Amino acid sequence: MIIDTHHHFWNYNPVDFDWIDDDMGSIRKSFLPKNLKETISGTDVQGVVSVQARQCLEETDWLLKMAQAHDFIKGIVGWLPLASEHIHQVLEQYSGSPWLKGVRHVVQGEPDPEFILGKDFNRGISALKNYGLVYDILIFEHQLPNTIRFVDQHPQQQFVVDHIAKPKIKKNETEPWARNMKELARRDNVSCKISGMVTEADYKSWTEEQLRPYFEVVLDAFGPSRLMYGSDWPVCLVATSYSDWLNLVKDLLSGLSPDEQEQIFSKNARHFYHLD
Repeated sequence: MIIDTHHHFWNYNPVDFDWIDDDMGSIRKSFLPKNLKETISGTDVQGVVSVQARQCLEETDWLLKMAQAHDFIKGIVGWLPLASEHIHQVLEQYSGSPWLKGVRHVVQGEPDPEFILGKDFNRGISALKNYGLVYDILIFEHQLPNTIRFVDQHPQQQFVVDHIAKPKIKKNETEPWARNMKELARRDNVSCKISGMVTEADYKSWTEEQLRPYFEVVLDAFGPSRLMYGSDWPVCLVATSYSDWLNLVKDLLSGLSPDEQEQIFSKNARHFYHLD
């Protein structure tokens, strides 16, 4: 059994999804549970974690309703107003949900390079551990130094790095990303998703060999016990198909033992996100 720990749903509109540019035109449409269910039906993916695509409570509520309606959605990573002075009340409001497993903020889109170190934002992060919620870190590779400082403020909080922190794969640059990822991985409360790699490369000309050095860095840094598989569907579709990405990751993991592969494909997801 495989658990896909990173995908999105959306009802497309050009305002909420203005980041979908002309090069990504093929995903300028809605993607809903029925579409994903059809997509994974020919694979051994049996469970998924749905991740927020809009920064509003309406998004979190929408994802929770879909998780309640579809058994294959094992949990969601929603959005909550972490920098709000009312974050404790909001967390109490959502504390009864069995499907809310984590929270994410689109830090990569914040114009302030110091956002992740902000006092109000970090006050909200400090409250998450009391509710057993993971925090998903969405950043670009140049934000890693501040992210390390951020993580060091919360040694008891569980973190998951999305999309291996978006290195400059298109330019075939591994440094300083690799050095910073290895440093971040020294914190044992940080895990990482093998996801989003093809869309950091050239959509049309990427190769498995181009991706392999980046995969080897995160495998060496985090080890099989702190890595998880994610598709980043439907975003991945601008560069590859769902099944081709899954098969590529299987190929990258083929040198590991069956138990190590199972950790990355399902056991770690169940552990870190407290999935039923």
